[in-house]
Amino acid sequence: MKHIRISLLYMIMVCLAAPTAALAQQHAATQEHKEGINLKEILFGHVQDAYQWHITDIGEHPVVLHLPMIFYSKHSGWHVLLSSQFQHHAGPDSLRAGEGKAQGFYIKGANDEKGKIVEDVNGELVPVSFDISITKTVLVLFIDALLLLLCILTAARWCRRNKPDSPAPKGFVGLVHMTVMMVYNDMIRPALGKETDKYAPYLLTCFFFIFIVNLMGIVPFPPGGGNLTGNITCTMFLALCTFLIVNITGTRHYWKEIFWGDVPWWLKVPVPLMPFIEFFGIFTKPIALMIRLFANMLAGHVIAISLTCIIFVMFALGGTMGNVLGGVMTPVSVLLSIAMMLLEVLVCFIQAMVFTMLSAVFISMAHVKHHTAEA
Repeated sequence: MKHIRISLLYMIMVCLAAPTAALAQQHAATQEHKEGINLKEILFGHVQDAYQWHITDIGEHPVVLHLPMIFYSKHSGWHVLLSSQFQHHAGPDSLRAGEGKAQGFYIKGANDEKGKIVEDVNGELVPVSFDISITKTVLVLFIDALLLLLCILTAARWCRRNKPDSPAPKGFVGLVHMTVMMVYNDMIRPALGKETDKYAPYLLTCFFFIFIVNLMGIVPFPPGGGNLTGNITCTMFLALCTFLIVNITGTRHYWKEIFWGDVPWWLKVPVPLMPFIEFFGIFTKPIALMIRLFANMLAGHVIAISLTCIIFVMFALGGTMGNVLGGVMTPVSVLLSIAMMLLEVLVCFIQAMVFTMLSAVFISMAHVKHHTAEA
């Protein structure tokens, strides 16, 4: 009970800190734009990738973590620079003016937008050939992967030092063991049956990785705050892994059902209607996994920030009416933000659970046996 109370207290602190941190980060922007605020810049500046990590603002001075930019140009070879050597501009005209120049390279974008690295070649801005920079998303990925390893290896260390008949672990290790058994027995085993042990390592990795990434994404202060699962590249890679496992390990009966299923012959020849639909379904399953996780997490971040921006929209109206509306909407916005953050904690778990369960179901569907053999 003590550990549960501590966990609940931490969740409440995170939910209270989220709108407060958002208020502090947007205060400077509001002071600079008293006639109005750029909601698009605020919303998408938070959820998009960037070559730097804007942490907060202290007065009028932004606290920014500049990240290494590693890229290859076919005109000048490999380069390793810091994002502090660049300046972001809205268009190519200001870039050609010579501002923000770093060895002939520029970032073609604005504010926190990741943009593209371009090179000035004889007065023309040419995109670089290969970009493997350590962006904010990449750094968040490394941090979350390290946290995942620490969580799992801590529990694995207890298993190595204890026997199967030892008393159940307590505290954090007990929580990890309980979660592993819950995912194993309630999500993976019902779908895969006898093949559970074969695919459990991958599915458990998916669950814990997505869950940790989602939780870290709603923590409003570093090393949290990264929108990793709100980046479609990350969810696409996870869905691609499931896609490869499903189709590489699929049985011959699985492929037979796709190309020559047990349906009336006129649905297969002369026009292969059902084979085409079944083959198209191979790709819709991972796409559904990718879009579901990406859209839900991105929407949660955008809604939470939008609720906080209500305050600044009201104050931006100016005059007595703007001040009155801003004062009235401030507590409402904070309460709505807290409620949204509490909901986001639940969504973090649900999305990890849904991705894991659907992946297990798709794998089991690819291991279909012949009906006569089962009889």
